[in-house]
Amino acid sequence: MTNPANPIPERSDEHKREHRQRVLKGGTIITGISNSEVGCTLRNQNDSGAELKIPPEARIPDRFLLYVPVDGIGYRCEVRWRRNGRIGVQFTGTEPKPRTHYG
Repeated sequence: MTNPANPIPERSDEHKREHRQRVLKGGTIITGISNSEVGCTLRNQNDSGAELKIPPEARIPDRFLLYVPVDGIGYRCEVRWRRNGRIGVQFTGTEPKPRTHYG
């Protein structure tokens, strides 16, 4: 369907994911629970989110800070899905390097 004010057709699949570029980066999930940290690996990433590989025994909250040393940025994250030792997250903002992290 086309809107006369906007000549570009609307997409029927509003939930189509933005392509994520494959990466292999180390990261640290900082949960805020007694400065608890969990190591993880970023498998793919784009401006709005990432897929993380986490240890199978890790208990990750729905919201956390993900620090990626090679980026020098802390990404505020919300979990969107969980599957077999992997989680998909949406970035909701950024922060400078956390003071409590030594990496």
